[in-house]
Amino acid sequence: MPPTLTAALSGITCPLVTPFDESGDIDADAFGDLVEFTVDGGIDGIFPCGTTGEFASLSPAERRRVTELAVDHADGEVPVLAGAAATSVAEALSAIEDIAAVGADAAVVTPPYFHTANDPAGNRRFFEAVADESPLPLLLYNIPSCTGRGLAPETIDALATREDVIGLKDSSGDLEFVCDAIRRTPAEFRVVQGYDALLVPALRMGADGGVNALANVVPEVYAEVAERADDERGGELQGAVSRLFDACGEYGFAPATKTALTARGVIPTDAVRPPLVEVPPAGRTAIENSLEEVLSLRA
Repeated sequence: MPPTLTAALSGITCPLVTPFDESGDIDADAFGDLVEFTVDGGIDGIFPCGTTGEFASLSPAERRRVTELAVDHADGEVPVLAGAAATSVAEALSAIEDIAAVGADAAVVTPPYFHTANDPAGNRRFFEAVADESPLPLLLYNIPSCTGRGLAPETIDALATREDVIGLKDSSGDLEFVCDAIRRTPAEFRVVQGYDALLVPALRMGADGGVNALANVVPEVYAEVAERADDERGGELQGAVSRLFDACGEYGFAPATKTALTARGVIPTDAVRPPLVEVPPAGRTAIENSLEEVLSLRA
């Protein structure tokens, strides 16, 4: 694995939101501001076109464009791990070829999310077929709440032996599953926590890093959490982050993360595409109050 990818997956990678303007078009300027904000805040990698980035509401051309913007604004300071979730091998490879063409360093791939595997062996077959032809290394993305079926431990075991499969992002919210993956896979295979409320517990149990939605909003806090996970300060920050996570979880992480970003003045609007809707006023107040608590710990 290239050193930059090892560093990113041994720290915090930010799954970037995709800012839209009031007409629903991608706001390229706001996206550039967001990349610079997160990189300046100390994160170690960026992940465009993931769940938080509303990838499913973007056309293939838009995903390629967003990835290109991420690469351009990262400007080599941090690696770009771009989303390539798909419902078939051919679709995944087409997405990976697009993001490779604009300079992404790795592809983040979920199991197929419509025709889910009818047997755990099906997911292994899918990932092996993608990895065999992919021009980029793959980061497995386990998010059963969205794909309908989680990755089985034996599937991860088999894929973790491949040099072209570099790690696992787990967003299941199951700490035991993460700990089991850490124990079962080679040391060079990166296991990263995708569930913000479990970041410090996972790091203390041996996870390599995190890929966390709220790193969009408070990248400086997440950078400190990664450095201080083993001491009291890490626990204090995790407590505040968990309360913000809970406040955001009521409204969906793409809309809520955008709401928090507008509160910090990073992006101008919290517009989302259907089927998502913006956070209502009461939710905005709750999110802003929780955000203030997190920021007060850095004052």
